[in-house]
Amino acid sequence: MRRLAFLASAILMCVPVGLVAQEAGGDPAEVVLGERLFLETRFAQFFKTFLDTGRGVNDVLPAGDPVMNRTVTTQSPLPGPFAGKAMNCRACHLVDEHVATPGGGMRTYADFAQRSPIPARQFDPAQTAPRNSPALVNASLTRGIGLLLHFDGEFVSLEDLIRGTFSGRNFGWQPGEKQQAIALLARVIREDDGQAALAADFGGLPYSVVLTGVSPQIPPEFRLPRQFRIEVARATDGQIFDAVARLVAAYTAQLVFSQDERGAFNLSPFDVFLQRNDLPRKPSLRESGLDYGRRLLRAVNALDDLGRLKFVTSNPNTGDGKFEFHSQPFRFTREELEGMRIFFRQPSGALTPRELVSGGVGNCTVCHPAPNFTEFRLHNTGVTQFEYDGIHGRGSFALLRIPSLDERAANYNLFLPATDLHPMATGVFRSIPTAQNRMLTDLGAWNIFANPDFPKPQLILSRILCEDAEDDRSNRTNASEKCLPRPLLNRAIAVFKTPGLRDLSHSAPYMHNGKFNTIEEIIVFYREASDLSRAGTLRNPPHEFAGMSLQAGDVRPLATFLRALNEDYQ
Repeated sequence: MRRLAFLASAILMCVPVGLVAQEAGGDPAEVVLGERLFLETRFAQFFKTFLDTGRGVNDVLPAGDPVMNRTVTTQSPLPGPFAGKAMNCRACHLVDEHVATPGGGMRTYADFAQRSPIPARQFDPAQTAPRNSPALVNASLTRGIGLLLHFDGEFVSLEDLIRGTFSGRNFGWQPGEKQQAIALLARVIREDDGQAALAADFGGLPYSVVLTGVSPQIPPEFRLPRQFRIEVARATDGQIFDAVARLVAAYTAQLVFSQDERGAFNLSPFDVFLQRNDLPRKPSLRESGLDYGRRLLRAVNALDDLGRLKFVTSNPNTGDGKFEFHSQPFRFTREELEGMRIFFRQPSGALTPRELVSGGVGNCTVCHPAPNFTEFRLHNTGVTQFEYDGIHGRGSFALLRIPSLDERAANYNLFLPATDLHPMATGVFRSIPTAQNRMLTDLGAWNIFANPDFPKPQLILSRILCEDAEDDRSNRTNASEKCLPRPLLNRAIAVFKTPGLRDLSHSAPYMHNGKFNTIEEIIVFYREASDLSRAGTLRNPPHEFAGMSLQAGDVRPLATFLRALNEDYQ
């Protein structure tokens, strides 16, 4: 994100980051206003209960939502940056709020929690979501298969995701309360007086003025382009709600890792290594990420055979040659190169007995191709099974009875997640597993695929699952039946969206349930999961595991390489 190029100086001078960026002429008005709305704490259900006591939109809460008092981490709670207020987007998608806090650090628009805290409600006392918050940086990059957002592919656009968030459980709203959420947001926009501290950081104008885009009061840096303007006084609640979603989407869409003028990533040790050796830094036109990775590895090996590789031992972007927001050395040396080779190495066919014993075949680029280090698809890595079996005993997940498509359709409330159309649904298969209830687990995209309450993602989900079924050589289903909804629903069991791997150290804990705190733990998990897959004891295994062979000696170099994808996010 461009505005964070000024982050360090803003922190040192106690100047609001938004103002620093504006004075530097950085972001366009829709991005700046989108950030203000991203930070807004009055769209949550908790604030509505305050208004229901007869108070006004511009009155200060006497006490904030308790969920905002602390930022939950895997080590210990930290003071909440929005304590005394209600929920906002930034509470779960942090950036620099805890840079100087012991036990904190920089975030790439992610939180520190294993599962993200949410406001409790009287008839729904849940204090966390079933999943943690995925990092937003690079999350909306263009991809050929179409946009899928959230771990299970629930949303197909940033606007839909934002609408769902502002009217969803993370903001305290329960299914069936969407219209209340829309009405509250519209009221805040209409009645805001521009006097709050947040407004002061973004020009000090009421939303009703700045969103029109035409008032002479609006400074040029806050004047919205025509396509983002809305005449608040005449707009319906729904129109205001949609306008806010467009602005926040404009803000989140430009949250990307640093790229040079040619569109190549450029701030990690890996990127500097490629640049220093004049190696290809992104795929050529119509080249797949997988083919690019193979070409890159051949080029690296050719230079190494000639003794011409130049390694990286300092950061060319800082005065002292170090990272600004990481404690690790800024380097790409022999150890990182060894890890890169493991990461990029693929078997030419079925793994040989020698490869199974010696390891060193990561097959990682099949799902995490450079330079984005994700193919934006969905896979079952075994995380759900490992968590479930860890509670109920080895082999329990394999015995869990999961309903068929017909049974699920006939009993929506019993099996599927609650929506506005089915507010009483239990969501047992989109839940945190517990020892008390063997039904509870998280089956990921199984909850969304072929679910009539989620029509928008069906085409993309079907395409991904179908292509995956066709690529799976172990799938003995008749070719004409592989892509029918019933077999595809089985392929959707426990599959989750593939995350990007850039700047991993700023998005721990890892996986949808935050079960792994370190990169080493993830690699050890993949060793175990791929072994289970080969043994036939991993339910709905990804066919990519058949090409993975990792041994204990691979863990350190692989982790070292993955940390070479870290950068000072700006």
